[in-house]
Amino acid sequence: MIGKLYLIPTTLGETEPLEVMPLSVKKVVEQIDYYIVENEKSARRFIKKISPKKSQPSLTIKLLDKYAVEEETQTYLDVCAQGFNVGLLSEAGVPAIADPGASIVKLAHEKNIQVVPLVGPSSILMAMMSSGMNGQNFAFNGYLPIDKGERKRAIKDLERLSLDKNQAQIFIETPYRNEKMLADLKSILSPSTNLCIAADITLPSEYIKTLAIKDWKHQQPDLHKKPAIFIIQK
Repeated sequence: MIGKLYLIPTTLGETEPLEVMPLSVKKVVEQIDYYIVENEKSARRFIKKISPKKSQPSLTIKLLDKYAVEEETQTYLDVCAQGFNVGLLSEAGVPAIADPGASIVKLAHEKNIQVVPLVGPSSILMAMMSSGMNGQNFAFNGYLPIDKGERKRAIKDLERLSLDKNQAQIFIETPYRNEKMLADLKSILSPSTNLCIAADITLPSEYIKTLAIKDWKHQQPDLHKKPAIFIIQK
């Protein structure tokens, strides 16, 4: 039997895992000893939290971070040939969405290894669900440029695209630059363009609001260092 690759979601912050994901995630974690993760410390913390009795020394953990060497990552699924299942853990939310795990999923398909996605919180989808914007047609654009001129052009391009295609445009920012992003959106976007800000999703401090830009000009939510999703639609 060839082992499978399980895509294991994690929490979006310091919440109890079983408050935001089904029991099936706990059951899978309890059965797997081979993991591919972005950060070993936080991965072990999550595994211990969702399965306190699981033996930490028995775990084999491979890192998939910015320092990972491609030649080495190509071997991460070799244990599947021996019949062992592997868990791919995101740093926050679901694997392979705004996450380096996509390369491992691609490798699994190339090796004819079954990929099993598990249910869990996705900040991108949860923000879209609660935005009131077009859930039939939307696009995730990752991070916008840091350069001021390039960022302005990118924001105007997304606004124009949202109008032309009736498409909600989703993007993110590094948490410590959230408030600068909001200031840019207020000054660049048309007054009638709608903006949704969804921050600290699933946490007690969760904040989700959609307003036209003209109304955002009178609002200043505290977004500093909070994971946030921005969605615009004209």
